[in-house]
Amino acid sequence: MTVRPIRRLATGIALAALSMSVLTACGGDSGKPSLNWYVNPDGQDTLNALAKRCSTNEYTIKVQLLPSSATDQRTQLARRLAAEDSSTDLMSLDPVFVAEFANAKWLLPFEGEQADQVLDSDVLKGAAETATWDDKVVAAPQWANTQVLWYRKSLAKAAGLDMNQPVTWDQIIDAAVDHDGTIGVQANKYEAYVVWINSLIQGAGGNILDPSTVEAGRDAKVTINSQAGKDAAAVIEKLAKSTAKQPDFTTSNEGTSLGAMFPAQGAGEFMTNWTFVYKNYEGLIGKPGGPKDKAEFEDLGWAKYPETVEGQESRPPIGGIDIGVGAYSKHPEFAQRAAVCVTDAKAQSELAINEGLMPSRQSVYDSDELKEAYPPDLLSLFSQSVDSGGPRPKSAFYSQISSALQSRWHSPTSVTAGTPKKSADFLNQILKGKALL
Repeated sequence: MTVRPIRRLATGIALAALSMSVLTACGGDSGKPSLNWYVNPDGQDTLNALAKRCSTNEYTIKVQLLPSSATDQRTQLARRLAAEDSSTDLMSLDPVFVAEFANAKWLLPFEGEQADQVLDSDVLKGAAETATWDDKVVAAPQWANTQVLWYRKSLAKAAGLDMNQPVTWDQIIDAAVDHDGTIGVQANKYEAYVVWINSLIQGAGGNILDPSTVEAGRDAKVTINSQAGKDAAAVIEKLAKSTAKQPDFTTSNEGTSLGAMFPAQGAGEFMTNWTFVYKNYEGLIGKPGGPKDKAEFEDLGWAKYPETVEGQESRPPIGGIDIGVGAYSKHPEFAQRAAVCVTDAKAQSELAINEGLMPSRQSVYDSDELKEAYPPDLLSLFSQSVDSGGPRPKSAFYSQISSALQSRWHSPTSVTAGTPKKSADFLNQILKGKALL
């Protein structure tokens, strides 16, 4: 194609301007460096404050916003790191992507005293397991998420459920059906649906992949076609066929069921959801979508994640955010120091109090500040759930595993006892490179 000289000149000016903007964003070769910290949208106000507090006379931390979807976050970061982008200094990672990024050598491991500082004995077991790969500390846990069972106390009382004892999925579905309540879950075709499937399977004593082979990557043994897989499918099928399912069941996400807890009319719901729920409703007292007054807010109850099989301890989901340092950062030492700062106990306390994003450190749960902000029994439930929770498969191929499961388990209205086998067959093909997503 013929390019007019004026076009060449304009292009040259634009490229020069872009080069200057990149140098400015990175702090240039001289002067005080800027570290780019790519964050997800959760807790933006506190994250910006953390970036300011953890900046020093040697470097400044600048927050860069990622998309809201965990899948889109992974895609953007993976593209940057695959291109060996030197301006990706810090990144907030969903724990399930840590193994993939570490296996690709995209994360700079913490070593020596710094590794001990990032992952000392104060870090809860469930959170600590997400931050290692190949016996190396490759990320710093910042906050740890887990799901609990949220419910209306009045609904549980009407159903005759003793919420001080473990309850099963069967029990809460039956209770909701019999007392005009509903069950809030995440069943859209996205990552949170896999979270639900994984916890149901682990709660029945099984796993999607054999844990002893999961780090073998494509050679991992697929174990979802099991009695535990069938028990998980039975829960989803029962809810899908019941009057307790919510109208948007097949497209439900973390936010859609919030309004069903305190409807203008109706009994409310049982809902499995993350730790942010308490602060969400506390901030909505007297507002649309929330409890009408403090008395109604006090009708909000919480309990451990429901059992898949009666008598078998549930395995609550594990989520949260780990901070990784880009392997191609121009300022790796500064970036790792910054990562330690934005994940320290003070940072975790601020995220919990201000944003409802709970700590990965037990000492923060035990602090006076958190006990003033949350009911003590709720703090205890959160920390116990993180410590005993069930992680998703820790695989370098997790994104393919997740997508393969979504393609065979969605829509939830189509799940049957045969779904585990169908998904196992497809997942085996995907891992062996014999099928495409």
